[in-house]
Amino acid sequence: MTVVQQILYTEHPADWWKLAETLGFVAPFPPDAAWGEFHADGVLGIHGVEDEHGVTAAHRPGTNDIHLIVEDLDAAASALSGFDVEAVTMEGVGELVIVRAASGVSISVSEGAVQRGAGDIAVQPTWFQEDLTEPRGILEALGFRAGIVADRGGWVEMLCDGGVVGLHEGEPRIGLSFEARGDLDALAVRLRDAGFAASVVDEAFARTVRISDPDGGDEVWINAVQEDLHGYHR
Repeated sequence: MTVVQQILYTEHPADWWKLAETLGFVAPFPPDAAWGEFHADGVLGIHGVEDEHGVTAAHRPGTNDIHLIVEDLDAAASALSGFDVEAVTMEGVGELVIVRAASGVSISVSEGAVQRGAGDIAVQPTWFQEDLTEPRGILEALGFRAGIVADRGGWVEMLCDGGVVGLHEGEPRIGLSFEARGDLDALAVRLRDAGFAASVVDEAFARTVRISDPDGGDEVWINAVQEDLHGYHR
């Protein structure tokens, strides 16, 4: 079993806490300026870029990471032996495995309690790079399975027990997004009532709710579950 933890780095953690709770995530412990954790289907980690002394972290606000939580880190490292893998120890976190793709994108893996995802909202970080073969292989080695795939390539939905990772052709980076499984219009109303300027947009693949990024970056996308498979297959 594997759970996706989508980590975002921000100068405005309190705004993201409010957004997370409005979306339906639940904090298992009170967040602080350095770190907040919110659970639904997968985990949303909100990492402040400044500590209590005003020291800025290495990550720029608006950037994102994919971290995966597995039941057995040794087994995960063995399954990833065909890729560029480094074992590290991070203070306050413990042992991690870092997996680097040829594109320069890296993701991290740690061992922890794994619970099957729950709720109407899921984390859905998107891994962008030109060739999706390698990231798909990395995720499949960790137990992910393909869901919806574009007929002409360019998109693969990768599913696990908690959360979703999207693979998308594009400039190498990790993008932030979510998947909503309930009434999208009701979600947009709830977001607007909470003070977020939310709009519903009809895309070719599905409807999405878009809101402004509290850090001033690209819009945050909250995608409905894709039902129209024209140009796609499961």
